[in-house]
Amino acid sequence: RRSIDRQEIKPYYQPVVDLKTGDIVGFEALARWLHPERGLISPADFIPLAEETGLIVPIGLSILDQSCEQLAAWQRELRKPELNVSVNLSSRQFLDPRLVENITNVLIAARLMPNGLKMEITESVVMEDTKMSVQMIMALKEIGIQISIDDFGTGYSSLSYLHKIPFDVLKIDRSFVSGMLHDKESRSIVKTITTLANELEKSVIAEGIVESEQQYMLESMGCQYGQGYLYSKPIDALSAGELLAGPPPWSEIGTYIHYDQLADVRTIKADLEM
Repeated sequence: RRSIDRQEIKPYYQPVVDLKTGDIVGFEALARWLHPERGLISPADFIPLAEETGLIVPIGLSILDQSCEQLAAWQRELRKPELNVSVNLSSRQFLDPRLVENITNVLIAARLMPNGLKMEITESVVMEDTKMSVQMIMALKEIGIQISIDDFGTGYSSLSYLHKIPFDVLKIDRSFVSGMLHDKESRSIVKTITTLANELEKSVIAEGIVESEQQYMLESMGCQYGQGYLYSKPIDALSAGELLAGPPPWSEIGTYIHYDQLADVRTIKADLEM
């Protein structure tokens, strides 16, 4: 608890990139514990315990507060009003009856417009109680917040329920992205999710992009946005601000090439269309 009060747990920011232009459109804020003696502690070492003890709620609120303040500063200082930040909601946070009130208070304190904030909820959390989930998502959307369904494809969603959930973004799980170059089943799943999102007029973000070929293939399928180590690992606020202030390094080093320039991706695309 003391580590929360001291703000030792801080958001690290992973860029979300427009796959057509290479521009940074936003960040996902990810919790990292900067322990004064042990250094940077992996979320895998503290998030499960925080979930069990209920401390995930104040941790989540602290990450939300810091992220919104930082986003407001970037929008103002770098003149990027369109920039957004995505913050993850745990199951406990999602069920907290004070959630909408807490988020509203954070937005007011940060002087941030609600459309700059996206809340990410995993598919499995949404499907635990779809009726309650729809009610909570509607309450969040009423104050102007966008909703992302995270880890999509890993749970047991019924497509008949999907159109009832008022989400804005589908995030393709990294497990499918990692296998798409060599596994036809993974490619088909990614293509299906992308097509579904586009048909529903929702945005789609692919997670875990680590190779240029994945980027090219995703773009060819109609995926609009991506994030992953190809562009940047999660970084602290200072480094993220420096990244925003200049041209993206992935465009400078030639990482960013349109998918039509890659013959093997065109071959796989043709294979998918057969």
